[in-house]
Amino acid sequence: MTETPDVFLRFSNVKKTYDRRSLVVRDFSLDVHRGEFVTLLGPSGSGKTTVLMMLAGFEHVSSGDIRIDGASVTRVAPYERNIGMVFQNYALFPHMTVAENLAYPLRVRKMPRNGIRERVARYLKLIELEDFGNRHPAQLSGGQRQRVALARALIFEPALVLMDEPLSALDKKLREQMQFEISRLHDKLGCTMVYVTHDQAEALTMSDRIAVFNHGVVQQYATPDQLYEHPANAFVAGFIGENNLVRGQGVAQPDGSVSVTLQDGTVLRAAQGNFDRQGGDCLLSVRPEKLSIYNVDTIPEGHNVLRVRFVAQHYVGDFIRYYFELADGTRIIVKTMNDDRAPRLTEGQPTDLHWSVQHSFAFHPQPSAVQGDTP
Repeated sequence: MTETPDVFLRFSNVKKTYDRRSLVVRDFSLDVHRGEFVTLLGPSGSGKTTVLMMLAGFEHVSSGDIRIDGASVTRVAPYERNIGMVFQNYALFPHMTVAENLAYPLRVRKMPRNGIRERVARYLKLIELEDFGNRHPAQLSGGQRQRVALARALIFEPALVLMDEPLSALDKKLREQMQFEISRLHDKLGCTMVYVTHDQAEALTMSDRIAVFNHGVVQQYATPDQLYEHPANAFVAGFIGENNLVRGQGVAQPDGSVSVTLQDGTVLRAAQGNFDRQGGDCLLSVRPEKLSIYNVDTIPEGHNVLRVRFVAQHYVGDFIRYYFELADGTRIIVKTMNDDRAPRLTEGQPTDLHWSVQHSFAFHPQPSAVQGDTP
């Protein structure tokens, strides 16, 4: 029998309202396993940071319960939750050295001096800043300051570490380096991490599981590959990575697929996403890298074929992004590897795209923004 993972953190029907009229977070329930790296991902205003602040104790829970290691912390003060926190702006003490910043959480917890010195030395080595202990934060680079902030959140060895957009102020190269550093430390220390970001690539790179938020509701909670390859609805499909969404009229088929008729009469087939009706507005979703530009004599069996007009292409180094249009003006993007097989097209040239039915999904059109339920 497969052993059930240890649930370390549990949100049960958590709601948050600021005005008692609309909900910022709605009936939020989520389990996080011990030692797991979970990311709360979503656009600005989706509720992800509010959830993190309720978990940290900086925001009150309007209703529901939060449990850490089986004990409710809903009414527990922030300083009693034994949680490490990494903020976007580092929040280091500017008048303290790096070593003093790391020692501070240990001094507050009244650890013996010898123990403090030993642990500070160990964590300086862990973040590869052994020779920087006597420097002040202003004398460090952005990446070095972020490593110190991370070490300070980890040094008192909390079972749970929270991170609120910690890499958003860094440039792309440094952000990618810090993603690796955070993942390395997580793997080495084995603590449970809850991470907030609006960066999809960051979430896909670092997480064991991702909760995708929109309008205070989790749209899907799954592993990165499940989110990308099998999105639950049109919002997740459009928010996670690049995606093509084509409007049509859908009809669910007995074999579990969906036939989608476009405005010009073209009929395509897709795997069922969440569209299960016998008719009505439908969105067909297909990733740019799943599409092939027609350059073979015969289309493989089971593939869709779509006539398009070439508009432009962008060279992106290791791949080329092609832009096409349908007759109704819908834009279609195709990504191919930059090699000798990459097609050369002229503006306005008609061509066909093809792809496997199993690589596209049919969804209900995403509803418009929800206006907050009454608590």
